[in-house]
Amino acid sequence: MTTIKPTIKGVLFDFSGTLLRIESAGSWLRASLAATGTAMSAAETDRTAAALEGAGALPGGSVPDRIPARLADLWANRDRDSARHRALYTGLARQVPLPAAELYEALYERHRTPEAWHPYPDASEVLAELHRRGIRLGVVSNIGWDLRPVLHAHGLDRHLDGCVLSCEHGIQKPDPRLFALACDGLGLAPNEVLMVGDDRTADGGATALGCGYLPVDPLPVALRPDGLRPVLDLVG
Repeated sequence: MTTIKPTIKGVLFDFSGTLLRIESAGSWLRASLAATGTAMSAAETDRTAAALEGAGALPGGSVPDRIPARLADLWANRDRDSARHRALYTGLARQVPLPAAELYEALYERHRTPEAWHPYPDASEVLAELHRRGIRLGVVSNIGWDLRPVLHAHGLDRHLDGCVLSCEHGIQKPDPRLFALACDGLGLAPNEVLMVGDDRTADGGATALGCGYLPVDPLPVALRPDGLRPVLDLVG
């Protein structure tokens, strides 16, 4: 259900699955193999990528089929700081045998690069139009690393007024305190702000503070060419 408050003066966007989407597990693995000079047949690459995806080892990708008990606490608090985030995702990856030990860290590093992320087709246009209308814009994300270089590389930061990242504050969505920090950064009251995101629990938590909420689907970029355009209809 979409919950909208009147007089929207600011919009907060989630990062992964909302403005951008992570590459496929196969692309992620192939890039990491190339970076480490590791050889693997095409068939084995496909099988290993599928296993890594099932393990939930790609941040921003599929959730794990099963979370090992030893990683359960890390999973619950994965976005509170960078060390937990890295430990969780390299731990999930280590459930899958790889031919070179350095691949586990290479995989983690790959997902933080701009090349690993693809903006949704309408992301730049929607941000530009909102900015033209005088709307304050920000990103609020549950994440374990600084996403600003990725936004910059894709030209999505030029219209943003700020970013609030869970790992920099030790707070994860749906904690209202993270949304409060983001609203304060825009200089707006929560009831003047719309939150846009793909996670109805985490992003939808903004409604507890008084923000509006618009859900989007975290589809592959080719399957969601205009998922952000409804924001323009809601914001004058």
